[in-house]
Amino acid sequence: MTIDDSVKLQRLYELYEQPMYRIAFAVLKNSAYAEDAVSDAFERIVRKISRIGSPESSETRSYIIKVIKNTAIDQYRRNTVFYRRNRPIDEETERIPDSSVNVENVIIQDSMASLTEKLSDSDRKIIELRFNEQMPWREVAEHLSLTETTVRKRFERARKKLKGELSNERK
Repeated sequence: MTIDDSVKLQRLYELYEQPMYRIAFAVLKNSAYAEDAVSDAFERIVRKISRIGSPESSETRSYIIKVIKNTAIDQYRRNTVFYRRNRPIDEETERIPDSSVNVENVIIQDSMASLTEKLSDSDRKIIELRFNEQMPWREVAEHLSLTETTVRKRFERARKKLKGELSNERK
């Protein structure tokens, strides 16, 4: 890469990084994934930097938009394939209360902190990694040095325990 190419790349970043992020976020609906898509798109742009004209030109702008759209869509497809491969055995384990749905769910979320205190530290950690950190089962298992099957089973038991505690609290 020449000095001119470095200056051009810097100018492209200044002009297009935020618009690229917004496009990627619109496709991916996740800020971390959007940031990754922008980074991947700039890697693609660097490989073709010598063929890119003036950063301010409409052709360059069109090219940048095309690259980020394609990159974000590719990442969306990869994420979708990954999710399908790592789908939980029991779809119910994926469901968590949505506080925007109704007041009852807000109450449930408020009482979750006190309910999870009744779990073992490792079960609480599984729930935290799975829902708060949104880690896939495989990563939770690796993080805790357990098998994926063990993590899923312990999660299921903890979920049942929480469900029982919650129904006891409502009585």
